Amino acid sequence: MAKFMDRLKIRSALLKHQRGNKDEAKAIYESLYHDGVNLASYILPYSVLLLRSGEEGAFAKVREMLVKAQKAPDLTEDKRQQLLMNYSIAVWKLGDLDKAISTLEASHRAAPCSLTYQALGFLYIETGDAQKALEYNLEALEYDDEDSVTLDNLGQIYYRLLNDKEKALPYFQKAHENRPSQIDTLYFLAKYDEEAGRFEDAAEKLQTALDGSFSPLNHVNRKMAQEAFDRVQQARGKQTNQEETV
Repeated sequence: MAKFMDRLKIRSALLKHQRGNKDEAKAIYESLYHDGVNLASYILPYSVLLLRSGEEGAFAKVREMLVKAQKAPDLTEDKRQQLLMNYSIAVWKLGDLDKAISTLEASHRAAPCSLTYQALGFLYIETGDAQKALEYNLEALEYDDEDSVTLDNLGQIYYRLLNDKEKALPYFQKAHENRPSQIDTLYFLAKYDEEAGRFEDAAEKLQTALDGSFSPLNHVNRKMAQEAFDRVQQARGKQTNQEETV
């Protein structure tokens, strides 16, 4: 009877999560975890919810949950890949970038996939090793030359690590073409608009970014996007006043 009720609760929580009722879903997830239910079917989405929240203690709790979930009876190979991904994000956010990278490298050697290419590609950027980051992300691009995250990673390598904005731009443009709502891409493209005095275009991109759901694997956080939006809005107002004066 208990297992049947657990399945009902999991189904209810997942449905609420999918519909955007995150607080209600979180309450059910927490109840299940407190009761000792060890099933990947809810622990994985629960861990994503916590990672995205960024709330105090969230990353440590995710690490703890996912260590236990490695013994979950419903942990398929696909779910294991997602588990290792989420675990790596948690330990990176807890300050252990080397552990995050080594975990994903082991996962990637065992079963290469888009998820690990995307995440490892980003984490290599975070190490500051431009050459290694570039080599890996170019390999990822060969794996899937339309992947918007990999394209954005390459743009960030040229923009942030190699200080080559001209080479970065086509990668950001193609990433935006493939996925117009991608937050980091919007942020960097807005910087090009701002530098060119296209403040209205920059504001539009930043507003779209602010309307999105920020991830721990974003270079840009909500505060950065908001500050950039406020800055271009101010510049936009000055530009309009100057045009009216003329």
